[in-house]
Order: sequence, then C-alpha cells, then structure tokens
Amino acid sequence: MAGIVTSVEDQMKKLRKRGMDLDLEEDKIKEILLDIGYYRLGFYWHPFEVDVKHNFAEGTKFSTVIDLYYLDVDLRYLLIKYINRLELNFRTNLIYWASTHYNDNAIWYTDTAIMAEEYLKDIKSHYNKNFKTKNIQISKHHAKYPDDKYAPCWKTFEYYTFGSIVKVFQHIIDQDVRKVISLQYAIKKPDRLQNFLDTLVFVRNSCAHSGVIFDLHIDEGVSGVPDVPFNNDYSHSLDAAIKALLFLMDNISSNRKNDLEEKLVKLFNKFADNVVIKNIIESKLGYYYNT
Repeated sequence: MAGIVTSVEDQMKKLRKRGMDLDLEEDKIKEILLDIGYYRLGFYWHPFEVDVKHNFAEGTKFSTVIDLYYLDVDLRYLLIKYINRLELNFRTNLIYWASTHYNDNAIWYTDTAIMAEEYLKDIKSHYNKNFKTKNIQISKHHAKYPDDKYAPCWKTFEYYTFGSIVKVFQHIIDQDVRKVISLQYAIKKPDRLQNFLDTLVFVRNSCAHSGVIFDLHIDEGVSGVPDVPFNNDYSHSLDAAIKALLFLMDNISSNRKNDLEEKLVKLFNKFADNVVIKNIIESKLGYYYNT
C-alpha cells in the first residue's frame, strides 16, 4: 500500500536487491538514511539505475551516491554565495541608473508612465501593511512621512528578493533605461540580461531550497554567452547557468569571477580519481579534466 513507511533495515535490503554495493559500515549507512532520507537520496542514485525496475548498474556503490550528494551540497553553497554577490550589484545598478533617469521621482517603480501595467497590478498586494510594518526602515519611513504611500526605491528595494528586483527591471517600459543598465554588464540587449537574471534567480532559489542542482534543467534555456560554448551545445543545464554567472561576475569584478572559477575547479578536482563522479561532472557540468 502506498504511503507505508519502510524501515531503514528494509531500505537497505531493497538497495541490495536492486544491485547496490553497500560499501560503508552498516551503522553509517543507517545514520545517512535517517539523516538525508531514502527518497531524497533517490535523486542521487537515479543516474546509476539501468531499467524501469530501478535496478543499478553493476558496481554501483553507496559511497559513490553519497559523494555525488555532497558534490551537490558544496556546489549549492558555492553558487548561492556568488549569486548573492550579483544580486547586490544588480540592485545597486538598477536603483542608480533608473533613479538617475527619473531624477524627480523617487517612487518611479509605482508610476504608470514608467512601469508596465502587468507589474503595477500586483504592487498593492506586495507593498501592503505587513510589508510596511515588518521591514524596519520602511516602517521608520512611514512613521516619519505618514502621507507617503510608498518609500523611495533605494529603501524599498533593500527588502525585495532577487526575483522581485529582476521583475522590476523586466517591467520598465523605456527600453533605453533597460539598455543603460544592461550595458553595465557589457550586454547590449536588455532581453539577454533578463534571460541571464531569470536563469540565476531560478538557480538561486533551487540552491536556497536545497534543490538537486547537478542535473538541473532550465526550461527557458540560457541565451548565448558571448564567445563561450555550452557543454554539448546544451543551453538548459547548470553548466550554461554557471557560464552566464561567470560572464556577469567578470563585468562586476574580474577577481570575484576568477575566485569562482578557482573554487569550482578545486571542488571538481576533489573527484578527479572517482571515475563515476568525474564522468557526471564532465557530462552534466561541462568541466573536463586534464588527462
């Protein structure tokens, strides 16, 4: 019957029956199954399944599955750090360049002449009593200026998520304003920057919610990164998203871009002697080892 919990002992029996080599100490395997969970680990042993009955390829080891799991964990922590760096920089550039253009309008993000109607339909539900009271600087602003319906963008956007900031950029009507912001990242077409940002919001959210990312699929796909080929010419993988992030980081700080590249290489090189994980890194993440 669906929904019945299987004991850890039965989970181990099932894995053995399906052909997995449980090559760690039994107590350690039980600890891992109770810590990470049988269902979640299924995302990491899925690449080793060979048929619809979920049998494993000969020689599949439990320790290899765990190696892949921790590669994914370390990759999430690394990417979210640098995406957060991008988020801060993009927020600053959006505020600066748009506010410079709309110099007499500190709440330009609420203006029907500046923002698309689709965006403005939702702003009242977002910028509500709860938003005003739970965010301290917004609360202070409205206490000091009780007649203001909204706080200036430089205060308000500090409390917006990365996704919300990117939506503001998306819905600015004047494409010249969007282009000025895009050019800060050496991108001429605002829609390409929009694509990069949408992709990285998706990756960031997947990382923040402990999603499985080594084989992440990006539905929309990543617009071409200038002079940078994607692994297997596939634009829907994490490899493509990482290359978009590296491109943007290079236009923020070449040092930060180099830091990220070096840390990725260091992470991937930890698995240089693990043939199975090495093959996954090369096929999924586009990093190729020197041979």
